[in-house]
Amino acid sequence: MANTMAQRALGATDDRTAALRDIVADLLTLDQPRTHIAAMISGLDIHYGNDASHPTIGRRIPDLELTTPNGSTRLFEHLHHADPLLLNLDPTSALHAGPWGDRIQQIDATYTGTWELPVLGQVEPPSTVLIRPDGYVAWASNDTHNGLHIALDTWFGARPQRTTTTQDR
Repeated sequence: MANTMAQRALGATDDRTAALRDIVADLLTLDQPRTHIAAMISGLDIHYGNDASHPTIGRRIPDLELTTPNGSTRLFEHLHHADPLLLNLDPTSALHAGPWGDRIQQIDATYTGTWELPVLGQVEPPSTVLIRPDGYVAWASNDTHNGLHIALDTWFGARPQRTTTTQDR
């Protein structure tokens, strides 16, 4: 809303607004303000929640070039069907979605380098990421899987309970 109001205000034709528009135009020749304003206009500055455990949480995940056992793939290709995704970037970790496995797709892959996030800039990638169907990070971790089941419960429903059948008795 504020972005729209600011854009509309800069569109006025009076002398004061023309002077302000010139100052904003000068600012936009600099990389950091241009990147920040572009993220605001496009909505890529949107951040959900305030979880400080990893800077990617609540932000849109970048479209990464991943290496999987089946070859190279783009991350966004796996989001086309709007399914949640558990991305494991640690080849030494055997991470699974557990009882949510029928609701969540999982990819084991590698990625080299840092991630570039709108507004934040470069961040170190987490080793494991839970991605919502809209492409926003629901949970991320570098060294532990603590909190993964809480995030799965929160975003994708309570942990499925095993039902007892007559064969189990």
